[in-house]
Amino acid sequence: MAKLSRHERRERRHKRIRKKIFGTPERPRLCVYRSLNAFYAQIIDDTTGRTLVSASSIDRDYVQLTGKRGGKSIEDVQKVAELLVKKALEKGIKKVVFDRGGFLYHGKIKAFADKCRELGLEF
Repeated sequence: MAKLSRHERRERRHKRIRKKIFGTPERPRLCVYRSLNAFYAQIIDDTTGRTLVSASSIDRDYVQLTGKRGGKSIEDVQKVAELLVKKALEKGIKKVVFDRGGFLYHGKIKAFADKCRELGLEF
């Protein structure tokens, strides 16, 4: 069997996780993705397939808040969490299911989750 790349291993983990995690209207799915240049987060209702709230480090709101576009340091990720939670609470979303997207629950992903919990999201 050929050795899998880091990306392929993450994709496999993500598919395995998605078999178990499903967002409902009462408890939508909080999905995160980190690329080489940015960090993205969405709250998704899987029954209708709609994105309810989204935030990223390349959004206009983020750029206005920080004065820079992109970035995925832990501080940047925590600011994305602030934007996402603010939008979610405005829409009345308080409980979510966390989908780490196949990434290890460590570092930036953990910092994002902790900041969301601190600001009022339950998962």
